[in-house]
Amino acid sequence: MVKREHGDHAPTASDAGGSVINAGRHRRSPVPACLIALIAVLVAGCSVSADPDADATDKPEVTVVTVGSWTFPTELHKAFERQTGIELVIRQVGDDTGELTDELVRTKADPLGDVAIGVDSTTAWRASREGVFEPYTSPEANQGQQRFSIDKQQRLSAVDVTDMCLNIDTEWFTARALHEPTSFEDLTDSRYRGLLVTPDPRTSSAGLAFLHATIARFGDRDWRTYWNELKANEVQVVDDVEEAYSTEFSGSSGEGSCPIVVAYASAPAAEAAESDKSDEKGTARTKTLLDAGMCYRNVRYAGVLDGAENPEQAGKLVDFLLTQQFQAKVPAAFGSYPAREGVELPNGWDELAPQPAKPQMLPAKQVSNNREQWLSQWQSVMRD
Repeated sequence: MVKREHGDHAPTASDAGGSVINAGRHRRSPVPACLIALIAVLVAGCSVSADPDADATDKPEVTVVTVGSWTFPTELHKAFERQTGIELVIRQVGDDTGELTDELVRTKADPLGDVAIGVDSTTAWRASREGVFEPYTSPEANQGQQRFSIDKQQRLSAVDVTDMCLNIDTEWFTARALHEPTSFEDLTDSRYRGLLVTPDPRTSSAGLAFLHATIARFGDRDWRTYWNELKANEVQVVDDVEEAYSTEFSGSSGEGSCPIVVAYASAPAAEAAESDKSDEKGTARTKTLLDAGMCYRNVRYAGVLDGAENPEQAGKLVDFLLTQQFQAKVPAAFGSYPAREGVELPNGWDELAPQPAKPQMLPAKQVSNNREQWLSQWQSVMRD
């Protein structure tokens, strides 16, 4: 199974464990039970009553603005409220990080909440440049998260890391005595004709990560040549990562014809976790290719919104997201890797889903400045 993508799926309000305001378009689709995805949060506003008879136990609030696919695990939601006395409210905006960022920029003069979660490597520079977030350096931010800072003002704090890689159906390759691909160049070889399926970079963060990986690998001059070669070798492009992994991929639950898929590095661990609940004990027929340069890293951020009504409480939430307590739950809750260093991964992850040692990454500024042009150029290549 495969986890949810940024904007591909929407959790239910009951999953979030708190109040939810839906402030944007929200499409839903069925999701595999395995890798739950990446980000939906809580919040609906209650203002403190001026009535002298009002309940004296009313709590301060923090309104969290996020995309619809990020859930705050109920256990951690309750722990934060218990430890801080602050009530969380979630405001869902848009279907993906791009729509979230658009709305944060549009409403920056009158922010929708106190904290935003879900701006990522593809949109962080734009949000920072537009003045959406105020500087805030968490006391928890020196545990490795600073590796992913995008500016000296610390406007954004890294929450978790998603590595997008090639996953393969090991049984398919073994049965045909065909060597696994070990480089992007291999994917253009006739031996692998028609074997690769990728999500569309225009509609999927997973597909966009793969496009960015090829740009990082081949450079601005040659990446289009590479995609022309992929096209000639019959690469399949589908709408989202769920369709790619669960329908077109021959491994996992998919019954498709493609034994190579662009998906999450943690997917094999999710497969093992799912099979552990059935008659097969902790096995997976999928494998992530971790060869140097074949994965792309995307970082998800949280930040205090400039002009927030409750900036002090907002900072406490950012602190909590970076703690060992929260970070230890990241893999199981989101199918991603902790941004904090030294956090132990769940059983089986070291073997089945080790974090790629040398993933591709493009500078946030370069991605922000070129994203739309790259997508337009990619579309031209695939259409011609």
